[in-house]
Amino acid sequence: MIANTLKAPYYAVIFTSIRTKGDNGYEEMAKKMLELVSKQEGFLGAESAREDLGITVSYWSSLESMKKWKENILHQEAQKKGKEIWYKNYKVRIAKIEEDYEF
Repeated sequence: MIANTLKAPYYAVIFTSIRTKGDNGYEEMAKKMLELVSKQEGFLGAESAREDLGITVSYWSSLESMKKWKENILHQEAQKKGKEIWYKNYKVRIAKIEEDYEF
């Protein structure tokens, strides 16, 4: 599903990853994180796709709201498991969206 965002400008966190083999609790945690982040002030939505390379883009109203999510204790636990169990490699990019349009 394509996220329904605000009018620009807003921010995006682009999380690109390569997973390890097996689920190892990943799907359950991903569902919990989506439920939790959707209650986070400033969260606008997310889009995700996974094959060999996974890409998740979350959208935010401000840099401060992204920082608060990064500091969330449950999110930090998920990040730790990601580093230890779920990801071979990952990269996080933060971008300011200046314009968007659809058709």
